[in-house]
Amino acid sequence: MDSTSGTFLPGTLEMLILKTLSRRPLHGYGIAETIRQTSGDALKVGEGSLYPALQRLLIDECVKAEWGVSENNRRARIYTITPAGRKHLQRERLEFDQTIAGILRVLEAR
Repeated sequence: MDSTSGTFLPGTLEMLILKTLSRRPLHGYGIAETIRQTSGDALKVGEGSLYPALQRLLIDECVKAEWGVSENNRRARIYTITPAGRKHLQRERLEFDQTIAGILRVLEAR
């Protein structure tokens, strides 16, 4: 994942994509923009990271894609989270929360 602050833990980008798609179906650029806007410009997803992650999610059947039309009337692949993707998001979120809690315990130890 491309970011102004460095790289993310493995699986984080997929989790962010799935969370974004859990709100509504979007095309690739819309996913990247929603992540950027929601994070207050702290997270920037480049095409070189976004599309391989979407491809992995398609292969794992966590998302599906159909051709549609974007807001500016351009042909675009619209991605939708699947039931398997919702379960995957739930598992990833739990694991992420546990990892962050562990990191915080180490940082706060005296």
